[in-house]
Amino acid sequence: MILLSFDPFSLDYFYYPVSAIMWLWYKAFSAVPGLGPTSFLSWTLSVMFLVFTLRAILINPFVRQIRTTRQMQELQPQIKALQKKYGKDRQRMALEMQKLQKEHGFNPILGCLPMLAQVPVFLGLYHVLRCFNRTTTGIGQLGLSPERNRSLGNYVFSAQDVGHFLDANLFGAPLGASMTQRGASLEAFQGFDFSRPAVAAVGVPVMILAGIATYFNSRASVARQSVEAAANPQTAMMNKLALYVFPLGVVVGGPFLPLAIIFYWFANNIWTFGQQHYVFGMIEREEEEKKREAIERRAANAPAPGAKPKRSTGKASGNGDGPPAAETPGPDTANRAPRPGAKPKKRGR
Repeated sequence: MILLSFDPFSLDYFYYPVSAIMWLWYKAFSAVPGLGPTSFLSWTLSVMFLVFTLRAILINPFVRQIRTTRQMQELQPQIKALQKKYGKDRQRMALEMQKLQKEHGFNPILGCLPMLAQVPVFLGLYHVLRCFNRTTTGIGQLGLSPERNRSLGNYVFSAQDVGHFLDANLFGAPLGASMTQRGASLEAFQGFDFSRPAVAAVGVPVMILAGIATYFNSRASVARQSVEAAANPQTAMMNKLALYVFPLGVVVGGPFLPLAIIFYWFANNIWTFGQQHYVFGMIEREEEEKKREAIERRAANAPAPGAKPKRSTGKASGNGDGPPAAETPGPDTANRAPRPGAKPKKRGR
């Protein structure tokens, strides 16, 4: 697990980029006067801005996710009709669903893409943060001595950076410690007196704020669902999980996570809250603009008030378009036709 070089057969494809972005922000904030390389705030901001950077990179997939979700909500009546018609024929049902998706140009997989993309990022950050302290023992742990741990780098972070991370604390609360952490791993924090109450005092408020932010993000998403989508039993169950179970999971799981991960989750929810309002507002403005343009086109094509609609006069044409024109009687024909009430002339023999 001490990765001093890139291993193409591992998850280094995620670990190195994540650590590199975090390293850049750490160097930027540690250069700010009043902070420094061992500042708790420098490392906390580097974690939070790592989140902001990665979420900014994923902004386009998120927009596609919102558009796909709204399309699926609009197509709920058609999907229900297909389920009612082909419910017993799964193969035909799948074909009709593919046909419907192709006609409207959307892919349901795009709805899950941003969430799936964040999974390796979270795992990468968790692994990189855990590798700052490799004194823990157990499955997959190295159990290094505190001195040996400080002498080794962590991906793009140097050995000196590792020491600075371990020494970063707020009133005795290290950024890399969790509220339930015990045992020999606490010996890695040698530069100050470790304080478990301080870890709880820092972590609990942020943990609660992260849970509240998760709830409001879920609530904003549920509020924008259509009536048809919300009436779906599966959607209703997922809404309950998003509104109550997920926020509770953040609060319950917080004591077992390092403070840096709690700050990661808090920053992620802050970004999601702002991004949702921005993207939903942008899409709603686009839809309003399309409706306005459609109304203007109908108004431009409509006849003026009080004017009679024009009727096209059919003329004879060689290609057969329109009804044939009535034949105009010539002079000979006019002379031969009797006047109304006149007796027809007899031809002379």
